[in-house]
Amino acid sequence: MGRKMSHNTLHATIAATDVSFDCNPAQSVLDNALAAGIELPYSCRKGVCGSCAGRVASGEVTGLHGGPVRNDTCADDEVLYCLCAAASDIVLAPHGWKRIDPGARKKIAAKVYSNHLAASDVSVLRLRFPAGQKVKFAAGQYLQVRMEDGSSRSYSMANPPHENDGAILHIRHVQDGVFSARVAGLAPGDVLEIEMPFGHVHLPEDDLRPIVFVAGGTGFAPVKAIIDDLMRKRAKRQVTLIWGARNAAGLYMLAAIDRWRRQWPDFRFLPAISDDPAADIADAFAGRADQALQASCPNLQDHVVYCCGSPGMVTAVRQAALASGAQPDDFHADAFVPGPAG
Repeated sequence: MGRKMSHNTLHATIAATDVSFDCNPAQSVLDNALAAGIELPYSCRKGVCGSCAGRVASGEVTGLHGGPVRNDTCADDEVLYCLCAAASDIVLAPHGWKRIDPGARKKIAAKVYSNHLAASDVSVLRLRFPAGQKVKFAAGQYLQVRMEDGSSRSYSMANPPHENDGAILHIRHVQDGVFSARVAGLAPGDVLEIEMPFGHVHLPEDDLRPIVFVAGGTGFAPVKAIIDDLMRKRAKRQVTLIWGARNAAGLYMLAAIDRWRRQWPDFRFLPAISDDPAADIADAFAGRADQALQASCPNLQDHVVYCCGSPGMVTAVRQAALASGAQPDDFHADAFVPGPAG
């Protein structure tokens, strides 16, 4: 995808390819790549999850707006592409990349189809797209809800990709949350302006190694979409789900798990309850999700681990997974970061 560059334009090239793109030094390397139709691994776009970590094989980068270029999830020779800007022509060595069609992202006026409480602090919001409109997305990706002030909030789709005429969102009620405070009042027929899809989910279909999902709270939403998609495709791999919550009520969709258990012999479920050790849930682990991972999966060599939850939970699970033998490239994370989308 080579192109003629002006002498004043910085540009990035992906190592060992002829793929290059313009790099505006006022924007992150990640955003420049996405604008050019090149998708690098990413999730939160706020320098929290570590999904966009990669090397700069040559050239110089600087912290966006003078900030840091890495966090604790990075190897010594890595930076976070969402936090750094090009200071010269650069050559990138990301963990993966793919071409995308920037036009595939759609802005939609979605109508509320139903809205119900799955737990005291979790709403399940079902949206429907206008008649005849469908959107292609991958299991595990997310959408953004546009707010009146121009900001947006990000939520993972809990529905698998073949259900592409709408979206199902699991929304936790966050104290002082601008959008979550509105959720309880949303009624069928109300319209939300959304844009989708976002996010890079690097779970190749031809990878049949055992996979362990670790979800915290409403981090269950993208995990549900991925597992439903694996089941529909009759994937031949061992699947383990560890779902962590403070109490039993936080595991708000056990019926879906019961269905997976009945239909999928290679499916294993371990609920982790941190604040209520007497919770009346069969086979519950008394402790946090990262502790449950270490106790139940002591050897994660040649396993894939996918984690979704709060930044602190993702960090703890990453440490536990690597301590149990998982390789850094086989740990995939989606950190739920509150506030406006980056």
